[in-house]
Amino acid sequence: MILKSDKLAERLVQGADPATVDPLVITPSVDLAELAQAGAGSIDLRLGTWFMTLRQARMSCLEIDKPGGQAKLTKTHFVPFGGEYYLHPRSFVLAATLEWMRLPRDLAAYVTGKSSWGRRGLIIATATGVHPGFKGCLTLELSNVGELPIAIKPGMQICQLFFHKVSTDNNAVDQSLFNGRRRPVLGKAELDLIAKKLAEANA
Repeated sequence: MILKSDKLAERLVQGADPATVDPLVITPSVDLAELAQAGAGSIDLRLGTWFMTLRQARMSCLEIDKPGGQAKLTKTHFVPFGGEYYLHPRSFVLAATLEWMRLPRDLAAYVTGKSSWGRRGLIIATATGVHPGFKGCLTLELSNVGELPIAIKPGMQICQLFFHKVSTDNNAVDQSLFNGRRRPVLGKAELDLIAKKLAEANA
């Protein structure tokens, strides 16, 4: 069940109360009165000020089963409010949301792009799931599939977040390395045990 905007506003009001045990928190806060009246099924999120690109000159190709830390593979860029980041055609960049959030145990979410951007060639997210218990700013995968460079600006509404209820019988929450981050994160990608055994069997 997807939560509509009035229910989301109620959960955010509850989350602002220090006595709430397992709150939904989004900061900077959205306009709760406007959200309650919107009749939508999502919350709009804004673009933050940090961007991350791959260091193309340092590698001939990207192999997920080869060692290489985030600092070796990527370069971070800061764009202040009022500035612009130009995303060129067929280019890709990681960005972070301006908003920091905390999801309770009974809510999960997923990120989608705004159609106004999609119709201009900007694809917002390719890894869209947000797990219960997540804390931090969301990393977005931005790519330009259009024919012209796109100027994206920190602070602008960039994506929308849909929330849905999940069943829960325990206190387990998301413990991934993406938790607590305020800047874009490349994350860890590697072959799992089965993939490694398949490769060894064919060697």
